[in-house]
Amino acid sequence: MARLRDLSRITAAVVLSFGLTAASISTASTNGFGTVVSAQHAHVGRAAASVGTTVFPGDSLDTEELGSLQVRAGAARLLLTGASRVTWTAEEGTPAATLKNGTAIFSTANTKAFALHASSATIRPKGDGPTVGSVSIINPKELRVSCSRGTLAISVDDDTKMISEGTAYRVALDPDDQQPSDTNTQNNFPGKRKEPKKSGRDRFLLYVIVVSSAATAVALYYALESPSKP
Repeated sequence: MARLRDLSRITAAVVLSFGLTAASISTASTNGFGTVVSAQHAHVGRAAASVGTTVFPGDSLDTEELGSLQVRAGAARLLLTGASRVTWTAEEGTPAATLKNGTAIFSTANTKAFALHASSATIRPKGDGPTVGSVSIINPKELRVSCSRGTLAISVDDDTKMISEGTAYRVALDPDDQQPSDTNTQNNFPGKRKEPKKSGRDRFLLYVIVVSSAATAVALYYALESPSKP
């Protein structure tokens, strides 16, 4: 009988421990935590990033010039290219990040999977289908945003514009300065720049970049695994 009681106590302890672990995992997923799935010359805070590292809201993630870092969070993945930095955040349990410099590429499986902030803009997937986008900071008032799958919504305050699949834009965040200051657009994206898209109340302007090859979109898509299998 004594052994039976001991066995019952052990079983109860194991069940309780499992329950607490499951609850912890569930809480982590709803609090917007992430997990590093690949890292090279990258850091989480001041420590070197490694596969399996948990990323908490408030953590700073950065890569060296030849580094890269990929984080998985629920139905989203975020890839930082070389010399890039973000601060990981969460918005009502939804994973999010604020891009400080460099380039971030993200993939999502639904519209609430992830949000990326850059300067005064917020970039999100528009629909619940697979979406892959790339955002680069040129300077505090200029971004480069492209979408290789699905549709992106870019918002500044109450002004929102859509970026469709296979397109790339220079984003001028100062409506009073309608001409981007970077003169190397032709070198980065060969093609003729078109007139900016405008809305009734512009908080920002979009300048179309004509991409000369589909290779850019393909590279963006394959930089991350399929967003339907995060």
